[in-house]
Amino acid sequence: MTEADRNAETASLNKVTATPDALKLIAELQSEYGPVMFHQSGGCCDGSSPMCYAQGDFLIGDQDVQLGEIGGAPFYISRSQYEAWKHTDLIIDVVPGRGGMFSLDNGREVRFLTRSTICKI
Repeated sequence: MTEADRNAETASLNKVTATPDALKLIAELQSEYGPVMFHQSGGCCDGSSPMCYAQGDFLIGDQDVQLGEIGGAPFYISRSQYEAWKHTDLIIDVVPGRGGMFSLDNGREVRFLTRSTICKI
């Protein structure tokens, strides 16, 4: 999938939003690291946490779908995970705890958390 195709698909999706607390943390991370991006973890080491990276530190592949942007940061999910979650809207929030091992929220005593709602088709 080309970047243009990915952007066109994103424009029709807009399936991710962020709470005010999440937007505040995103702004904090952007002031420290510059532009950031998110990738929804599919499980494994860090469970299903949304992972925040400095842009360019995580390579987006042809099998990733951009769900939208939160706080000016693009938000991606793998195509296979998108197929399982395509009938949900994601809400990114912040809760007490430790962030994912490689996520920029790690070590701040708060972490990003994905909540979801079923959307009407």
